[in-house]
Amino acid sequence: MPDRPAYLRIADTLRERIRDGGYPPGARLPTMAQLRAAHGVSEIVIRHAIAVLRGEGLVETRRGGGTVVRARPRVRRVAMDRYRAITRPQAVAAGEASSAAPPPPKTAFTHDQRIGWDEYRLDRVFARTHADADLAGLFELPVGTELLRRRFVFYAREEPQQISVNYLPWDLVGGTPVADPDREPWPGGTLAQLSYLGHPPTRVEEAVRARMPTPEESETLHMAAGVPVVAITRRMLSGPQIMEVCRDIVIPADRVVLDYAIDL
Repeated sequence: MPDRPAYLRIADTLRERIRDGGYPPGARLPTMAQLRAAHGVSEIVIRHAIAVLRGEGLVETRRGGGTVVRARPRVRRVAMDRYRAITRPQAVAAGEASSAAPPPPKTAFTHDQRIGWDEYRLDRVFARTHADADLAGLFELPVGTELLRRRFVFYAREEPQQISVNYLPWDLVGGTPVADPDREPWPGGTLAQLSYLGHPPTRVEEAVRARMPTPEESETLHMAAGVPVVAITRRMLSGPQIMEVCRDIVIPADRVVLDYAIDL
């Protein structure tokens, strides 16, 4: 079997040093001249090796600062019962005596991020639209059904963490506070909004896939080159009715672990 190209062997060596802590987050890699001398290759070979690591999201090149090992993002574990964790305190609070202090506001996002309400920020853009074939299939409604489209960018401690684009039937939300972007963020999120409208969710369905981000997603979420995203398509149902479709929830794959538990 022929030897691997020199640039891949050099990338392997540097990758191993990064992963074992030899080059910790924030550390500069050796200069081009040092790497050329150490491996006895040309500058173009070293550039190709660095490009491989950059494409894997392990390093970033800074103007005037050389090549630096990327800081590893804090990974959050997201359990599939997170929606129940939001609805349970609200149900308990509803049955408490009026003298009891209300629970602090939160959403599934603030629960996942373990942040307080004052550390949470939400950018939003609302628009009326019509269901294309894909959305109509997800809603089980006719193509062209009028919908409210809501695009959100979620921030934790002023850092953008995820994007979501969700849709609600216009005949459900039109003229209600749920269609008012100035009412966001809404404690309890979409779960609470649907309950407010008289359709408390009884089922949440999610389909998860991985893909590469669009340029706009990468820029919005401050992502490094080569990092994929987790894209989650969600449906919320109240009884047999599909009340909400989210297409998609987008999270950088190096910032999240999705936890699943199945009782047998």
